Amino acid sequence: MEPVLNAHNKEEYPPMHTAEHILNATMVRMFGCPRSRNAHIERKKSKCDYELPSCPTDGQVAAIEAAVNEVISRHLDVTIEYMTRDEAAAIVDLSKLPEDVSETLRIVRVGDYDACACAGAHVGNTAEIGTFKILSHDFDNGRWRVRWKVLG
Repeated sequence: MEPVLNAHNKEEYPPMHTAEHILNATMVRMFGCPRSRNAHIERKKSKCDYELPSCPTDGQVAAIEAAVNEVISRHLDVTIEYMTRDEAAAIVDLSKLPEDVSETLRIVRVGDYDACACAGAHVGNTAEIGTFKILSHDFDNGRWRVRWKVLG
C-alpha cells in the first residue's frame, strides 16, 4: 500500500524538475551553500536563488553548467522511496518542509548524487533530461539568482 502524503500544489515538467535537483546538489557540493531557497521551475525556463557570499565568477558559472551536464550524462536512475521524517532527517535537509508535513516522506534520489524530500514529478533516468544551459544570472545582497533551461 502506498503511503498517504501531503498533496502537491503544482505539476512540474519532469526534465526541468529533475535538473533542479542536480543543480541543487551541485551548488551544495561546489559552494557549501544550502539548496535553493526559492525556485520557479517551468517548461521553458526556470530560476533558482542561492545564498552566497559573492557572485560566482564566469569560470565558476561555466563549471556549474559543466558539472550538471556531466551528472546528466551518467544516465543515473531517479528513484523514489518512502520513509519516516526521522529516517529522512538523517539523510536530507528537511528545513524547507512545511510544519504540517506528513509523517511519511517521499525521498527522491538521483543515483548516488542527490537525495531530497520531494513530492514533484521527475524523469526515470537522467538520460531523459537533455542539456542543461545557464541563460543568465545576477547577484544582489547575498542572493545569487540563476536562470536556466534544458535543451532537449
